[in-house]
Amino acid sequence: MKYLIVLVVVFVGIWLWRSNRRADAIAQREENAAKPAQPALAPQDMVRCPVCALHLPQADAIAGQRGHYCTAAHRQQAEG
Repeated sequence: MKYLIVLVVVFVGIWLWRSNRRADAIAQREENAAKPAQPALAPQDMVRCPVCALHLPQADAIAGQRGHYCTAAHRQQAEG
């Protein structure tokens, strides 16, 4: 008899756990559906640092007289 009670308690616990997980999954799906989709970012031009040959987006590069550099130290090293 006591094994039957333990078995019932285990099954009730599993049932509660699974129903709670389903409710969380449904809420997560509804939350994701409510958010607007983020627009895709436009491609950026890539430039090459003449000192170390690193390619990086032009927006992140430091412009110099002889090109684009990845750091101010490389710009100073190349341009004196």
